[in-house]
Amino acid sequence: MFGLRTIALRGLLALTIALSALAARDVRAAETATPSVAVQFTFDRPIESSMAPFYVAMRDGRFAAEHLAVSFNSAAGSPAALARIARGDSDLALVDINELIRFRDNANAAPVTAVFVLFNRAPYAIVARKSRGIERPSDLDGKTVGVADSDLSIRLWPALAQQNGINTSHVKFYKMSAAVREPILSAGQVDAVAGFTYLSAVNLRDRGVPGNDLAVLRYADYGCEAYGFAVVANPAFAAAKPDSVKGFVRALIAGVSATVKEPARAVEEVVGRMENGDRDLELERLRTVLADNVLTDEVRRNGLGGVDPARLERSIEQIAQDFKFHKRPTAGDIFDAQFLPPVEGRLIN
Repeated sequence: MFGLRTIALRGLLALTIALSALAARDVRAAETATPSVAVQFTFDRPIESSMAPFYVAMRDGRFAAEHLAVSFNSAAGSPAALARIARGDSDLALVDINELIRFRDNANAAPVTAVFVLFNRAPYAIVARKSRGIERPSDLDGKTVGVADSDLSIRLWPALAQQNGINTSHVKFYKMSAAVREPILSAGQVDAVAGFTYLSAVNLRDRGVPGNDLAVLRYADYGCEAYGFAVVANPAFAAAKPDSVKGFVRALIAGVSATVKEPARAVEEVVGRMENGDRDLELERLRTVLADNVLTDEVRRNGLGGVDPARLERSIEQIAQDFKFHKRPTAGDIFDAQFLPPVEGRLIN
């Protein structure tokens, strides 16, 4: 009797295992059968290390796990990337959210919104030489600042100057190409340059300018409320495939988390795609981005990707000091939080 019971139990166990294996196979088959959604993603500039989270997400299979087939391409600046999004030539893009705010002022503009903010603080800065007597914004009085064509940081200069009691008529701006911005400062032809912290400051150190001679005047440290780079979505794509947008955001959050944990590995994903990329330089750049722009106190409290609506409204007001709005957009026009996962899914240590 005992033997028969043992045989029966063994048979039942074998049947259970077989059924479980069949169920697992069916689940895998169903997952495999789910078609991937093609996503065209545009960066607003050539590849550099701040884009590492996107490539890490791809290498780690995060997009594939969300049934997304993501293709990356680049545009010549945020206005060009936004134009692609508005035309439907691209589904998602990474752009300067402050350029999106200006874009939405046009009454005929497509209702493009940001769905994920990567840079919680804009990277805008005035990078100066201390040896030229500049250590704080007020020291720019009587100095010459180099400004590259289409530089976005200078658009918020009037608000920064007003907040810090600087007479803008006492600061001379020297227009130049972005390609010579750092060489001109390192050669002493200007006293400072406007740009991004993780680009100009890092490039200047790489050119041999001593770090202790650089004054990096981050706009965010002197009252600028602006957010920075954000993922924006084509309105038709977001309406037709909201789950795909949500999946992209989840995958990107995983990419950011992995980049924070392993920046050296993340940089390899970028350098391998750059022409003559310098691993050490890009690693320094990435660490600067993470510390200054991504892992802010606000992000540590509220998680990755979101905005504080009141702060976004204040940043729009600051833009208005150098931009005459025909129809001022609201925070709700600029950022759509519906594609974000709950806060607990966005917190990062």
